[in-house]
Amino acid sequence: MEHSADHAAHDRHGPETAMRLDSPHMQHMYLQHLDMLWAHFASMLLGFWLIASPFVLGYLDPGNFGPRVAEVTADRQLAPPELRAQLMMWSDFVSGCLIVLFAALSLFWRHRWAQWGTCFTGIWLLFAPLVFWAPDAVSTNNNLLVGALAISFSILVPMMPGMSMDSMSAKEDIPPGWDYSPSSWSQRLPIIALAFFGFFLARHLMAYQMGHISSAWDPFFGDGTAYIITSDVSKAWPIADAGLGVVSYMLEGLSGLMGDRRRWRTMPWMVGMFGVLVIPLGGVSIFFIMIQPVMLGTWCTLCLITAAAMVIMLPYTFDEVVAMIQFMIRAKREGQSLWQVFWHGGAIAGAAQDPSPPLEIGPWYLTRLKEQALALPKGLVISAALGAWLMFTRLTFGTEGAMANSDHLVGAFVFTISISAFAEVARPLRALNMLFGAWLIIAPWILGGADWPASIAGMIVGVLLIVLAIPRGHVRHRYAEWDRYLL
Repeated sequence: MEHSADHAAHDRHGPETAMRLDSPHMQHMYLQHLDMLWAHFASMLLGFWLIASPFVLGYLDPGNFGPRVAEVTADRQLAPPELRAQLMMWSDFVSGCLIVLFAALSLFWRHRWAQWGTCFTGIWLLFAPLVFWAPDAVSTNNNLLVGALAISFSILVPMMPGMSMDSMSAKEDIPPGWDYSPSSWSQRLPIIALAFFGFFLARHLMAYQMGHISSAWDPFFGDGTAYIITSDVSKAWPIADAGLGVVSYMLEGLSGLMGDRRRWRTMPWMVGMFGVLVIPLGGVSIFFIMIQPVMLGTWCTLCLITAAAMVIMLPYTFDEVVAMIQFMIRAKREGQSLWQVFWHGGAIAGAAQDPSPPLEIGPWYLTRLKEQALALPKGLVISAALGAWLMFTRLTFGTEGAMANSDHLVGAFVFTISISAFAEVARPLRALNMLFGAWLIIAPWILGGADWPASIAGMIVGVLLIVLAIPRGHVRHRYAEWDRYLL
């Protein structure tokens, strides 16, 4: 391999490049670069497509503007739609030129940094329709699609094999002290599926919010969806907040696709970014659900569904983040550079290799999901259901005022905590349900807005939450040093 890499380097880029390939690591990276040149050519085609898009898709044609664009423009005091369409046109033209330039530079080994330029241009394309409040669905969808593909061809595909030769030459994918890989495809597929599911639902909300469609679908709460996403709370954001959800879900889905089942040690930076996208943004989604009936007096069906999808992602995310942190700590103890390991990955003693196929979808996978569902602690499943019920005591018992708000907020917290604790590594979180259960017991005595049946029901739920939080539930796997925290 050393001879072939040196020979290829000399032929393609001259002796200067060959002299810099004096280590097995750099030779591996160079051969990987040569294998992925096609992805940069694909990025160049995307750039040319983007340059031509305003002229062939009719960005400036008022007939393509959404049916509610004038209403949205006046309501949010935006610039005229014709001006915003021109800004989208110039954004696409400049972005297309940048993608062509960065993709062309990425073909050369010495300019491989340019692929990040393509990636960040792709991220800008995801945000451009939100920043400029694109008046038409054509330019918006074009930007979302091209942006996602630009990110994929510049970073996701070229880096799919891994980040360093040292980390990739080792086949071990099970962390030391564990008995499964937290980065396996069976762990990530539910997250990826839920992310794109949330993306399409949020895309509908964004389309109405930006005036691209005339109505927002809501099967249970009438005009609740339309009212919430056009409320003063929504207007407090400089961009369409539903669009921010669209971008977040897209980035989560793409992040979930990147790397193989060794990425907890080959790509710690990606696992960290993935955790930030899922965990804190999951908290933000729940926050928006909390304030809907409290501040706005109604609900949004699609908002509830997308928030539930975000929460269900959480238990699939925690274990990979824990494994990555443990790997960083072990690498530090072995004297490795944290900076180098975080960005380029590495290998540690004690890891093992999973003999099962990397990806197997079929009856086996469905059976595995069924086993996971049956193994969930019954106490946490019931607690999650009680939390969901508490969020709607306005409808079931007619509670009002402070008591209704309390039930809704506590229910949202209990629902989120219970589902998060489905993850064995996050099982200690269930103790927080005891605190919320205690509050439900005393709340009827200090808050108004509930009659005696609602008050008794709330206290019973409080007692149940305390009792159900006591058993830990069965822990099927091992997590090295983390086992001591699984009380």
